[in-house]
Amino acid sequence: MSNPHQVIDQKKPDRRIVVAALGVTQILAWGSTFYLLGVLANEIARNTGWSYDWVTSGVSVGLLMAGVVSPRVGRAISKWGGRLTLAVSAVLLAAGLLLLGSSQSIAWYLVAWLLLGAGMGSGLTDAAFSTLGSIYGENARGPITSLTLFAGFASTVCWALISSNI
Repeated sequence: MSNPHQVIDQKKPDRRIVVAALGVTQILAWGSTFYLLGVLANEIARNTGWSYDWVTSGVSVGLLMAGVVSPRVGRAISKWGGRLTLAVSAVLLAAGLLLLGSSQSIAWYLVAWLLLGAGMGSGLTDAAFSTLGSIYGENARGPITSLTLFAGFASTVCWALISSNI
């Protein structure tokens, strides 16, 4: 008869699969947010008539929002794990990109960046690192290092993808 108070050691998910999945999402998340305007700011300003300064301020608005939500994101990951938080981030990023692409005024454009910022704060590397820490504990160093290498390709991959379509 087993002890009902005994802690059962659950098998951890395969690091290669987790890091590869997070790595691809990090490349896409960084590329579609932080690095996006490096390629598209001139096009957005030219096509909308908005000033280049206002267009590029979107990233700053997003980073400000990311900073606001980050403490709450850390608590959510500690309480419920990272799977739900990272999934919510993907939804926020998708909604923010839809709003960004359909913005007809600079005000809506900046609101889109607020939404993107909430997605950035809940899904970029800090949240992914916390998730890896919650999954692997003291053994998270290797997966975090691997994820860092993956995320480093965001600008290379996404700049090429984005610039080939303008």
